[in-house]
Parts: sequence; structure tokens; C-alpha cells
Amino acid sequence: MDLLTCSANDLRPLLGTVANATAAAEYICSRFDAVSNKFIDTGHAVDNTYLLFSTYLVFAMQLGFAMLCAGSVRAKNTMNIMLTNVLDAATGGLFYYLFGFALAFGSPSNGFIGQHFFGLSRFPTPSFDYGYFLFQWAFAIAAAGITSGSIAERTQFVAYLIYSSFLTGLVYPIVSHWFWSADGWGSPTRSENLLFGSGVIDFAGSGVVHLVGAIAGVWGAFIEGPRIGRFDHSGKAVTLRGHSGTLVVLGTFLLWFGWYGFNPGSFVNILKAYSESGSSYGQWSGVGRTAVTTSLAGCSAALTTLFGKRLIAGHWNVTDVCNGLLGGFAAITGGCSVVDPWAAVLCGFIAAWVLIGFNKLAEKVHYDDPLEAAQLHGGCGSWGIIFTALFAKENYVNEVFPGQPGRPYGLLMGGGARLLAAHIVQILVIVAWVTVTMGTLFFILQKLNLLRITVDEEMAGIDLTSHGGKAYEYNDHENDANKPPLAF
Repeated sequence: MDLLTCSANDLRPLLGTVANATAAAEYICSRFDAVSNKFIDTGHAVDNTYLLFSTYLVFAMQLGFAMLCAGSVRAKNTMNIMLTNVLDAATGGLFYYLFGFALAFGSPSNGFIGQHFFGLSRFPTPSFDYGYFLFQWAFAIAAAGITSGSIAERTQFVAYLIYSSFLTGLVYPIVSHWFWSADGWGSPTRSENLLFGSGVIDFAGSGVVHLVGAIAGVWGAFIEGPRIGRFDHSGKAVTLRGHSGTLVVLGTFLLWFGWYGFNPGSFVNILKAYSESGSSYGQWSGVGRTAVTTSLAGCSAALTTLFGKRLIAGHWNVTDVCNGLLGGFAAITGGCSVVDPWAAVLCGFIAAWVLIGFNKLAEKVHYDDPLEAAQLHGGCGSWGIIFTALFAKENYVNEVFPGQPGRPYGLLMGGGARLLAAHIVQILVIVAWVTVTMGTLFFILQKLNLLRITVDEEMAGIDLTSHGGKAYEYNDHENDANKPPLAF
């Protein structure tokens, strides 16, 4: 008899010569099973509540993206960038419902693409999977939000609608199937034939979310070219400052808040029982550790960026610090559950220098990204993938991915190079897949004159030319010019 089931045959010998031992054993088992079922139902309710709460936190990141993007662009494009963030969620919701979730998690599959659950049809356990769908949808629209920042201030509105639908409905879901679905060829939860004996440990998506969104943004920004005035006639970079540091800070804190659903929430369950062995296994310790490593990586990256940029530029800059903080989060996202807190501090420290270095490189090659999104999510995300392969700790790996003892862990922790090899493969296949799909899409849009706005529209601002007016209207024109000023 294990902890969750009762057998009358197991109990009867314990009752000895008690009269009607069989009937007594059956009665005891019936009461035991009733109580056990209540505990199981309660456990499922706790897990589903935890999952939905995490989903709400991740969805709140959309507001963070909207505020961060709005503050990072010039005032004349504020309405445009906020509308694109709203529609990332709306169009992403429909296309992820129709196609994306099925391609990502439709099981069983061939290892490369999901084949079931289109339009959320025929779920095996609807009470759980509906919440899981919502959680995964919040991740999909986060990837689309990354891309929108890279191509801000010079992109036609119709192009946003097309690329967002394509990214959330096809491109992102297939990558998430590879590394997150139990059937995926690179997943660490496959029952057999793990990639290099380990699979890819990308717990909350340094590669699946951040690198995918970044590479898509790279191709969009590269194909349409830099904003007018971003580089002068000699090729020197000219700073086009965003109009509101206040919104940047607000967006950063909202993203920080949402990351506690993004990373710890990726456990999906906080109370989970493995009845096969007769023991229960709670994941609350791993959840807490993941929240700590997430926090420390962001804090370390923020402080490193603060002093690093002070050394380089000669002043303290709040926007740089906010981007550095987010770079630390993007880097730790992949390995947040399997590394020690001290390693998370190192992760954030190096992520800050990765971001600074990629920003310098972007200026040299005349790449223009108003939010540094490709550098932040792509550069720091890639570093996070490598970092996990170097510092994943053996007992944490076995705790998060139980059932397969002896799997590889971090190279610098004594676990060999197989995990690192798997993670290098992940970077290469994501770059290749997103390049072929999103690069081709943006190229076609450019050829059809559906990607970049005209020079006149860009100079006037997209808010005025496409959205009916400016975000900030003071109505000064309504004042009577002949009316004397008020006396105080």
C-alpha cells in the first residue's frame, strides 16, 4: 500500500482474527480513498491557483513592455508603440488559440511539431490545460513584444499585425515545442533519447522567448534600416532619446514584478505528488530559490551597468541602468531554477558587460534598435543559455528534472561538456529557424512596401499620420489670444 491508495487485500492480514475482517478492510479502504481523493483534489486546486496567479503576473509584463516602449521612443510615436503592445496581446491571443498552442504542446508529436489541440479541442484534462494554455499564451505575446521594440518608430502598422500573428501562431510555438514539450527533440523531459543525454535546460526561456524575439527583431530592424537621423553623414551615432524616463522606470518595475511569475511560475506546479513511489514531492523550495536567483541577477546587472556606463560615458543614466537590470533578468531566465544564488550574481555581472558590448557593436555596424531589445534579449539571452550549461548544479538539476539520475549538469560544476553542447545546438537552431521564417517575412513585406513608413510620415510622427493625433495634447490652440493673462 502506498500513501495515496488502499487495498483491502493488503489490510486484511493486519486485522488478524477480527470478525468480518474482509468487510472491515473494505470499509477502511473506502474511507481512506475518500480522504485521499480530497487531498488530491485540494492539491490540484492549489497547483492550478498557483499557475493562474503566475499567469496574471506574466500578463502584467505586457503593461511593463508598453510603458517601457512608450518612454523609450519620441513623443510623436507614443500612441503607435502602445497600440502595437495592445495588439500583440490581442492578435497573439487568437492565433495562439487557433494554431500556436497545438503546434507547441499538441501531444503526441513527432518531436518537431505538435499535431493536436488546434482551437483547444479535445483536451485530456480541461480543468488544468485551460490554465496552462493561458500561461503559455502570456509567454508567446512576450516574445512578440520584444520584436516590436526593435522596429519601433519607422514601421507601418499593418506590418505589426502581420508579423505578430506569424510569430505567435507559428514561429515561436515550434521553438517552444522543441525545448519545452515532453515530446520535443531538445526537451529535458523526454522519456528517452535525450539530446546529448541531457536535453536543453532552458527553464523559463532565455532561448525560447528572449532569443526568438530578439532574432526576429534583428531582421526587421536590419531590413528596414535605421531611423532618420540616427547616424549623421559621417556615420557617427546620434542619440535619439526617448521622451520619458518616468515611463521607462515604471515599465522596468512592472517587468521586474512580472518576472516573478515568468521564472518561478515556470514550475507550473508548486505542490506535486509522485504516487508511483508512494512519496510526495513539493516544489516550493525550488520556487523560492528561483525567485532569489532571478532577483540577484537583475540587481547585479543593474549595479554593474550603473558603474560601467559611468566609467564609459562620465555620467549616471537611469535608462541604461533599467536596461542593464532587464538584461540580467533575460540572462538568468534559462537557468534560474538550477543555479546557486552566488552564480546568479555572476550571471548578472557578465550580462551587463554583454549588453554594453553589443550596444557598442550595434553603433559600429549602424544597427538601430530604439529599445536595445535585440542586444538585451538576444545578447544577454544567449549568455544565459551558455551560463546555465556552465553553472547548473547537480542536485538542483535532479530536483527540477527528477526520474533520470545521472543526467549531465554544468561544465564548471563538474558535470562535463554534454549540457554545453546541447545548449550551443539550441542557439544555432533558434537563430537559423527564426532567420529563415521571420527574415523571409520581413523581406517580403519590404518588397511589397508594407514594412517601412515614408520619410514624410517618419518626420511628422506615426501618431499624427496613422493614429489621428498626438499622445500629448495641451489644447493651447483653444485659448483666446486676445484674452489677458490671469492675475495672481
